[in-house]
Amino acid sequence: MTVTRETELEDIAYEKALARLSKASVDKHWEPFRDIPWDDPDFAVDPEDPRWILPASDPLGSHPWYLAQPEGVRARIGLYRQANVAKVGMQFENLLNRGLLAYALRLPNGSAEFRYVYHEMIEEGHHGLMFQEFVNRSGTAVEGLPRPVRWAGEAVQAFSVISPALYFFGVLAGEEPIDHMQRRILREHPDGHPLLNKIMAIHVAEEARHISFGRRFIRHHVPRMAAPSRFLLSLGVPPTAKVMAVVILTPPASMAGAFDIPKHVVRHSYWRSAESRDVIAEAVSGLRELCVEVGLVNPVSKQLWKALGIWRNP
Repeated sequence: MTVTRETELEDIAYEKALARLSKASVDKHWEPFRDIPWDDPDFAVDPEDPRWILPASDPLGSHPWYLAQPEGVRARIGLYRQANVAKVGMQFENLLNRGLLAYALRLPNGSAEFRYVYHEMIEEGHHGLMFQEFVNRSGTAVEGLPRPVRWAGEAVQAFSVISPALYFFGVLAGEEPIDHMQRRILREHPDGHPLLNKIMAIHVAEEARHISFGRRFIRHHVPRMAAPSRFLLSLGVPPTAKVMAVVILTPPASMAGAFDIPKHVVRHSYWRSAESRDVIAEAVSGLRELCVEVGLVNPVSKQLWKALGIWRNP
């Protein structure tokens, strides 16, 4: 790529933005075993605490079958659901950090990306600790990501080297659905369990920086890619977005078995109904808009977004 004055100015602006994000990570950050009062009696985990009951914003939370269950059963299902989301979050952070390490290893001296990537890895490590501690205290035997997805995740490290743009789209595809879900819960259900609300509040605050970095990375690097590479990337993003959203927002089959949830209830809730399909489409809306912004939506990729059921007109 020819270096022009405009390119130089874009590079300077990008580096300044990363410097601000790095400074923010220094000035405002949390540590799970310092900033969460795990042993406070008010934070104790009682499986039948009604504050674990799934909100209506969760596809299962508004289903007639779920609403007909005794309060204690609904609370236990809700706790299992939240614990599994936390386990998925821990596993995602683990795979994410492997890719970030591999990417940072190849950055040159003086790289602004290097410093911020390491700040992000530290924060993601804290998130993994936080999520796993919640799982441990929940007393639930959740497994998180399906085993085939965990196996496939081992390739993340390679993608961060072979195709960094697709890797960071994958990072956003994992971060944005969780962020979207947690922000909605905090906004619509502020009276939820204080332990879960504290964990989500910390995660949302720090994840805002991570999402900002991922989006800046895409905006900076993708327009500079060769046209054939951009076209291939445009085809890789929609399935990545769909798979990550479904994996993160769908409970495992083990939850249905543990609570005798009828198969038709699970199928309707995740993701046969129009309302539940809209949840997925809304969760990936940020990625979809980012693709439009950087020119990764073309006649072919747009049809792919539509075929996967995650396209919505602006």
